[in-house]
Amino acid sequence: MAEGVLTQRALNRALLARQLLLERASLSLPAALEAIGGVQAQYAPSMYVGLWSRLAGLGRPALTAALEERAVIQATLMRSTIHLVSRADFWPLALATRAARRAQWLRSRPEPVTDAAMAEAASTLRAALGDGSLRRRDVEALLGKARAQGVGLWLDLVRVPPGGTWERRRADLYAAAQHWVGPPGVEPARAEELLVRRYLGGFGPATRADLASWSGLAPTTLAPVLERLELRTFRGADGAELLDLPEAPLPEPGTPAPVRFLPTWDATLLVHARRTGLLPEEHRPRIFRARNPHSVAVFLVDGVVAGGWRHEDGAVRLDPFVALDRATRRALADEAERLAAFHG
Repeated sequence: MAEGVLTQRALNRALLARQLLLERASLSLPAALEAIGGVQAQYAPSMYVGLWSRLAGLGRPALTAALEERAVIQATLMRSTIHLVSRADFWPLALATRAARRAQWLRSRPEPVTDAAMAEAASTLRAALGDGSLRRRDVEALLGKARAQGVGLWLDLVRVPPGGTWERRRADLYAAAQHWVGPPGVEPARAEELLVRRYLGGFGPATRADLASWSGLAPTTLAPVLERLELRTFRGADGAELLDLPEAPLPEPGTPAPVRFLPTWDATLLVHARRTGLLPEEHRPRIFRARNPHSVAVFLVDGVVAGGWRHEDGAVRLDPFVALDRATRRALADEAERLAAFHG
């Protein structure tokens, strides 16, 4: 039985609370990443800015050090997209999404590629890597560009520093996950359950379709996993069933939300979270468009995207999409000054 109906405003505040955007948290980097379901990291500075907006007192060196110390891991995971996750979460998320990522990659090839051929390529790369690392260009020289693009689905790879950091932004240095992280040590069923818990913990309450969109797994794959978990249910304003973890935070809809700056490709902006209203649909084409594949960095006012921003000449420049009152402009200016200092 559903516990009640949740308005868009209630879902918005739930998302902000779980994403640590109502109040900066005093958490370790691994704990924060586990709370919010990881962060997307197609562009290395985005993960720094995204975590700065969520954690109290975060400085850039702390994240670079966590990567170097292997406390956090950068790898291709959900939807074959680069994510930053905790070391403990890497293997469960990799194993839970591996089959779906392999199938999608094989379907997308312009020329047929067999599973056996990719397994052979993975064996070749494993021997070349040993306990070290290789740059992308070296992997391509070894296997050819086509197989190099997908070999990480047959041999789990992670992106290692100094690649993929603020200091060297191109994430093109790879190591074998078995060496960099250690062996998996998790059963597939438990891995799938953790995947669901991470999504609902960071983005719930949400529908099954939302979970499928975020994870890249088919609803039929997720169905038995959801059956095994103890979940509470709600209804959205449209009558859709919303799934959630027991005792996950649900702030009052009237909870004040401070201004916040989000980086490009922040996961709160993607379609799996659209029912929260964080990104008004009239603004979506301004954020994601073919002519700007990196998307647009945005700022939030009262929990809703109200404009874009960019760092330029040592300052954060604002591009409002809506009219802003004086108090909001003052709050944005203060936060922009802090963000500029973080960049500096």
